[in-house]
Amino acid sequence: MTRSIIALSLCMLFAAQASAQTQTIKIGHVAPMTGNQAHLGKDNEAGAKLAIADLNKAGIKIGGKPVKFELVAEDDAADPKQGTAAAQKLIDAKVVGVVGHLNSGTTIPASALYNKAGIPQVSPSATNPKYTQQGFNTAFRVVANDAKLGGTLGRYAVSELKGKTVAIIDDRSAYGQGVADEFEKSAKAAGAQIAAREYTTDKSTDFMAILTNVKGKKPDVVFFGGMDAVAGPMLRQMKQLGITAKFMGGDGICTSELPKLAGDALGESMVYCAEAGGVIGKYAEKDKAFRARFQKESGEPVKLYAPYVYDATMVLAEAMKKAQSTDPKIYLPELAKIKYDGVTGPISFDKNGDVNGGTLTLYTFKAGKRELVKVIQ
Repeated sequence: MTRSIIALSLCMLFAAQASAQTQTIKIGHVAPMTGNQAHLGKDNEAGAKLAIADLNKAGIKIGGKPVKFELVAEDDAADPKQGTAAAQKLIDAKVVGVVGHLNSGTTIPASALYNKAGIPQVSPSATNPKYTQQGFNTAFRVVANDAKLGGTLGRYAVSELKGKTVAIIDDRSAYGQGVADEFEKSAKAAGAQIAAREYTTDKSTDFMAILTNVKGKKPDVVFFGGMDAVAGPMLRQMKQLGITAKFMGGDGICTSELPKLAGDALGESMVYCAEAGGVIGKYAEKDKAFRARFQKESGEPVKLYAPYVYDATMVLAEAMKKAQSTDPKIYLPELAKIKYDGVTGPISFDKNGDVNGGTLTLYTFKAGKRELVKVIQ
């Protein structure tokens, strides 16, 4: 009996020592988990959770000690004020890095708080150029920015879709306005006439007044800067008004949910969009395998950004491994010079924190499904 008690005590002691030696590493994640963009936020969070699970399976040691990664998730509801509140919560929770936010409108104000706290932030989806132009050494992104995305779409509208007159609508968010501005500059430079520039909000559902004005201009192309939750109803109302122009948008509308939101108003090869990112060459197989595993483990197909969230999380961990430290001050320099082979492609950053060689993928929709047009690097 005595030996059993001693053995049990020793086991408990060793377990306690092992547990004490294991360092818990908190990584923050922020996305809209409520509101009309919740489907994209849940997609992002699932990508982060998968990365955390893979990191913990790998049995990583940092500074000679085993580590356990923990995801601290917050909801910003795609609202800038809630975004900064979420950022402060993560700072107070002592996270050592942040993946997010999803939207430029929440990413940009939150980035100032992370920078002040010295916490590295890697956005998997915020594309407004301003994010990495603030002089913050803590701000990074793993997708191409709006200058490339909007510019490519503007040129495509004129050269491939033969758009001579263009109407532009944006939702006044940092993302929507930013990508629309870049599209306008590029379309103008390519020779298009801007027939109308209209505005809505990211929560609007009635666009009849705007679209009636647009219809009177008889545009060849209608560009929308915003998200799929608004684009879907807008397409339905365009059909009701008999507007037959091609419809274009950035990665915010380039989702697997758009066919459900737009219904039969989606048409055949009527909607064109570009996703910030895209795999080429050998990464096509990695991307395919990731998407299959993601669906198996999460129960849902990738909607848009999950692979980039996965890579953003992995990049933070890789920098910690290279620095052999979880202290942001120590591993931040390693993050800035990282060279990581992700599921979305090779990841490294320029002096501003933008991903080098960022790709774009052009899509259209046929038979209710998104169809690849081409990948542009």
